[in-house]
Amino acid sequence: MAKPIHMMIRVLDEDKSVDFYGKAFGLGIKDRFAFDDFTLVYLKNDENDFEVELTVNHGQDEPYTHGTGYGHLACSVADLDAEHARFEELGLGPTPIKEFHRDGALMARFFFVTDPDGYKIEVLQRHGRYT
Repeated sequence: MAKPIHMMIRVLDEDKSVDFYGKAFGLGIKDRFAFDDFTLVYLKNDENDFEVELTVNHGQDEPYTHGTGYGHLACSVADLDAEHARFEELGLGPTPIKEFHRDGALMARFFFVTDPDGYKIEVLQRHGRYT
């Protein structure tokens, strides 16, 4: 069975992205590999093995376009309300908390936040399939 190990996004400013993912999700630099034309930065936390790979293409000055294919990364948290308040205090601009119900039962509680390069991240309350 395949095991997901990371997702990769292209970013303009390594420092801004590392700061955002550290503040928002407690991800820190696990590895950093500089090459002539680009740098790869692998972010993770102690809670899991999945990593976010930041690719910084040297000399890239224009923001990347996301097209219509990218949706979002999703993270689950133990206390959605506390995380939402923390994101607001940090000035990260979370969207209001929303709920999805299916067949009369709560399916998901969540909010979204956008990173410095415009990538959307869904933050879900640990519940049901989102544990």
